[in-house]
Amino acid sequence: MYVILIAAVTQDGYIARHPYESVTWSKDLYLFKKQTMGWPLIMGSNTFKCLQKELEGRDIIVVRRDDNPKEIIENLNTEKCFIAGGGKTNTRFAPHLTHLYLTPHPNIFGSGVRLFSGKTDEMNLVFEATIPIREEEGLYQFQYRINSDIHHSK
Repeated sequence: MYVILIAAVTQDGYIARHPYESVTWSKDLYLFKKQTMGWPLIMGSNTFKCLQKELEGRDIIVVRRDDNPKEIIENLNTEKCFIAGGGKTNTRFAPHLTHLYLTPHPNIFGSGVRLFSGKTDEMNLVFEATIPIREEEGLYQFQYRINSDIHHSK
């Protein structure tokens, strides 16, 4: 199964200014909707609380601290699912990720919620595709496969 982390990130690696931010700065929401439609979407409870509207057409799985990421993934009967954070959830699911879909935005927050809010193993990324979002603004989604043959612990 493909387990894909999908995120809009600032140039300094943040996904939000604080854990309760309703993200309005992301310019790739239409692509997020297109890519996740019809697939399970896993997120943490803080991220779920920040949603401004219901994400229709997706099975939303809200995880809590005591949930087991491996069990959640194993109980899905689908060819792929998406992880949409926050940082703690991304960190907990990091060992199970197969792909990263990242959209760097022209913002710098200086502090906030990082893409991974905790220790993760080093990931060797293999570039797969660039998806144009707003070419005139230099905004693209970069898609990577995680090379599981090269896995380094810190």
